[in-house]
Amino acid sequence: MTSDTQAMQVLRIVEERGLVRSRDLTARQIPRATLMRLVRTGQLKQAARGLYVLPDQVLSRQHSLAEVAARSSRGVFCLLTALRFHKITIASSGEIWLAIPNKARAPGSDDPPLRVVRFSGAALAEGVEQHVIDGVTIRVYSVAKTVADCFKFRNKVGLDVALEALRKSRRQGLATTDDLRHYARICRVTEVMGPTLDR
Repeated sequence: MTSDTQAMQVLRIVEERGLVRSRDLTARQIPRATLMRLVRTGQLKQAARGLYVLPDQVLSRQHSLAEVAARSSRGVFCLLTALRFHKITIASSGEIWLAIPNKARAPGSDDPPLRVVRFSGAALAEGVEQHVIDGVTIRVYSVAKTVADCFKFRNKVGLDVALEALRKSRRQGLATTDDLRHYARICRVTEVMGPTLDR
């Protein structure tokens, strides 16, 4: 394969996905030099370490989620990040909360800073929604699952945050009582959430 053919292949990948990781190209046996040449000639720009986009691509305000998702195919955005994504809170901690499997390696990232929590079984697998940001598919927990997670991790996010998320999700019709009870069972917080759900 010639370097021009490789360059065209890289540009096609970026157009389809919205961004490309340098390791994706290595897996396709495209040399890193091809990527660097595209950056040097202005056909690509570096969006973050190891991530490249087209130079005229307008990036959304949630682009940092796309960056993290591109690095962590098994990660799911959770807790405060999921609350912000679902517009249940506008408070920003500056960190991106990411759930990963118990034995998975945490993705390295200083920018944006990550707060990693480890889930397993149904607590990891259930309630996952897929959305697209800047051409990248991200995984984020549903509103009801996020509320249950906030009660489970109330020592990390604060009980006041969990209670407010529960109130807002019900008031705005974003989660049904049945869904909230279902995820409370999965997250083993039925006793903690139960009295609030019964009001």
